[in-house]
Amino acid sequence: MSSALLTDRYELTMLDAALRDGTAQRRCVFELFARRLPAGRRFGVVAGTGRLLEELAAFRFGPEELDWLAREGVVSDRTLEHLAAFRFTGTIRGYREGEAYFPGSPVLVVEGSFAEAVVLETLALSVLNADSAIASAAARMVAAAGSRPLAEMGSRRTGERSAPAAARAAWIAGFAASSNLEAGRRWGVPTMGTAAHAFTLLHDSEAEAFASQVAALGPGTTLLVDTYDIEEGVRRAVDAAGPELGAVRIDSGDLDVVVRRVRAQLDALGATGTRITVTNDLDEHAIAALRSAPVDSYGVGTSLVTGSGAPTAGMVYKLVARQTADGAWIDVAKTSTGKATVGGRKQAVRVLRDGVAVAEEIHVDEPPVTERAGRALLVDLVVDGEPVPGSTGREGAAAARGNHRAAMAELPPAAFGLSRGEPAIPTRYV
Repeated sequence: MSSALLTDRYELTMLDAALRDGTAQRRCVFELFARRLPAGRRFGVVAGTGRLLEELAAFRFGPEELDWLAREGVVSDRTLEHLAAFRFTGTIRGYREGEAYFPGSPVLVVEGSFAEAVVLETLALSVLNADSAIASAAARMVAAAGSRPLAEMGSRRTGERSAPAAARAAWIAGFAASSNLEAGRRWGVPTMGTAAHAFTLLHDSEAEAFASQVAALGPGTTLLVDTYDIEEGVRRAVDAAGPELGAVRIDSGDLDVVVRRVRAQLDALGATGTRITVTNDLDEHAIAALRSAPVDSYGVGTSLVTGSGAPTAGMVYKLVARQTADGAWIDVAKTSTGKATVGGRKQAVRVLRDGVAVAEEIHVDEPPVTERAGRALLVDLVVDGEPVPGSTGREGAAAARGNHRAAMAELPPAAFGLSRGEPAIPTRYV
């Protein structure tokens, strides 16, 4: 399926005008970055890079797309001919997917002709703004949960195409599994799930529902015990599966109080190994509040897929350098108050002290920096129009999960505080 029309009209009208005036083939450098983090957040997480590269491969204007553009009069015939042959042949560098980012971090650097780079703006922002917002929220939840695993369960709270993308972003940021099957098929995200309240309500009694589920899935299954009375539900769950019952799930009530009562009841019934998983509109603050409770795992839905109050990462895509008519390179930047940007090609370095990040240094108009100055953050993602091997699909998602784990290990402890605060490390332009 083509991704070419997942864009704003003005991308193509700019292209149309540039083809007319002869500037379309000027070499350009665009950067994708966030001017600031969402209010109070201390770091962000880059996610969506692999998905963007997959969409880039499908960025083709076929007969259906071209016919519609012609009928609507969006661009001229000359531009339609150009789009029919469109292939991105430029270079994309960026932060490794899963990496931490801060204000000003050049998360993605796109170099090519204006004609091929400008039309990627909306697609790049659509993917990275959504996925990075979700991964950033997920990372806060993982930090709040400590060693306890989390499952993503938000498919019913977002769009059908957004749901697997959200599951992927959450997994990259450390979630253990997702309920979304497409995320499992496409990117290898582990999937989980057993039964909802409807299954209990289908049967004539809770006991019959539990017996049916255990017969189908074995005693190691997770039984949902809060359809009626939780105390009775726990007793019936252990009756159905025996002390080998895998887990019970609680989706309502004052969780801190309920979980403690359920743990005591399970232990009294001999089900000392039965785990307790909780759901019920959790976010990072609710998870942190349950830190001392005997919870074994969490399921998170709505808050996760909406970025836990920050549904977009607020990233922008700006032209920072271009060639002139005679081929010389110049820096360009927007200078309006409140939205000023820093022009010029950039290299980014994570400055470390004893293995802990202390600053983000952005080197302007300099050649690639060496590891001597810190950890270089920009890597090749697309070379001459071709994605770097291992950057997409299952392999890319797994690599991003590993990148994220390493990046989080570098951040100072204060980065993981849930109270409002400044970015965990400063950004310095040098």
